[in-house]
Amino acid sequence: MDYRCGVGIQESTVGIIGFGRIGCSVIEKLKVFHPSRIIYSDVFRNEKKAAEMGVEFVQMDDLFAKSDFIIVTCSMTDKNRGFINKESLSKMKNNAVLINTSRGGLVNHQDLYEALKEGRIRAAGIDVTDPEPLPTSSPLLELSNCVVLPHIGSATLSTRERMMHLAEDGILAVLTNSKIPDRIRVV
Repeated sequence: MDYRCGVGIQESTVGIIGFGRIGCSVIEKLKVFHPSRIIYSDVFRNEKKAAEMGVEFVQMDDLFAKSDFIIVTCSMTDKNRGFINKESLSKMKNNAVLINTSRGGLVNHQDLYEALKEGRIRAAGIDVTDPEPLPTSSPLLELSNCVVLPHIGSATLSTRERMMHLAEDGILAVLTNSKIPDRIRVV
């Protein structure tokens, strides 16, 4: 196979870790690429929403084993910190691509480096790191199959404007003892 050729989402299985607002938004955007299957895993199973979106809930181990692309969109808690590690990476297909746009602390970077260097997974794209920014001495930066971005996933004018309005609405709600809009429940 030509090393200059990538792999596409079309006809692939995409696994989403986290089925909240961001995970659902990613799923909607993915559909235009026509993956053959979208699966998700989350601590909260929502069969009604999954049916509406045309996705399927699977256990985390199955998501790792069946996905060609794995996109991490879940929040980080003490329970899941570092859960993308040697054990979970070993369950992935050797052609799997890991994408983390959630929190850097969810991924053990040393284990990810070893999996990428040894060819146990195909590639990784990370927009978030721990620490942030990633030190220039990080071995991840030396790999041709790892793309590291400086946490710029939300760096669009429209997204930043929405973020500004969300902050304004939250401040006003606190000052007026109103319900805080878009409050996120973290478990």
